[in-house]
Amino acid sequence: QVCAQLCQRPCYCPWVPPRCPRGSPLVLDGCGCCKICARRLGEPCDFLHVCDQSQGLVCDYSSASAGTGGTCNFEDDEEGCEVNGRLYRDGEVFQPSCKIQCQCLDGGFNCVPLCQEDVRLPTPDCPYPRRVEIPGKCCPEWICEAQDQHLLRDARAVSPPLRHPCQEWGTEWSACSATCGLGFATRVSNQNRYCRLETQRRLCMVRPCPALPAAFPA
Repeated sequence: QVCAQLCQRPCYCPWVPPRCPRGSPLVLDGCGCCKICARRLGEPCDFLHVCDQSQGLVCDYSSASAGTGGTCNFEDDEEGCEVNGRLYRDGEVFQPSCKIQCQCLDGGFNCVPLCQEDVRLPTPDCPYPRRVEIPGKCCPEWICEAQDQHLLRDARAVSPPLRHPCQEWGTEWSACSATCGLGFATRVSNQNRYCRLETQRRLCMVRPCPALPAAFPA
């Protein structure tokens, strides 16, 4: 009955299909007539303006009042998250870069580093270990530096390394640089080889960014 009221035959569609925002593919409307931009997570939807089924989205009418449309949501009320314009299901694991791995959890996401942060102590066969970036590889690796290179590099340093750990000093982690989505938090600490104050950064996220609503076609 709804189809008979809203769908006209034959179909009358614009000659030029709409230009869709990033992450919104062209799909057929609910009548199967004209191509429209699929609605994304959190955007309004109805019988004609369908959600992006390729991302597992359906039009959820559970919180809609009588006579109004629904909202695009994951099927079976699953929570999801959107990162860099791409949707991930709750529990899905993904890698924004080769150095970190993230998991979508309850509308947000947690990330862990993939590169080892181990410490290599001097040994008789490698008295001057140093961590360096290797071309073509994602994670830095340890190398055994020659003694003359090690002494030359230390001579260029502003201050010599301390023999004993210095007294710890630092600030609290700052607020996240982004109010939504992925950002950075910073702090100042002296916990390094030369006991110098330096700025440290780590990934943070206060909440996921809401999807921008798309305009209804005229």
